[in-house]
Amino acid sequence: MSGSAETSATSDTSFEQAREELAQVVTALESGGLSLEESLALWHKGEQAAETCMKWLDAARVRLEQAAPAESNDAD
Repeated sequence: MSGSAETSATSDTSFEQAREELAQVVTALESGGLSLEESLALWHKGEQAAETCMKWLDAARVRLEQAAPAESNDAD
């Protein structure tokens, strides 16, 4: 069981860290009072955090599919 695929897919940021960062970005953007430049920088940061979350979720989906018995794929 190699974690290299997960590590390379997530840039050393855990799913929980990325999710928390995304939540902070959303809170900051929703609170308002930011300049356009600050809002754009936060948006970009949020996009990166969301991408990291998706990479973690995609890697988890692949692991689940690999661990599932072959018969479960035939049932679909």
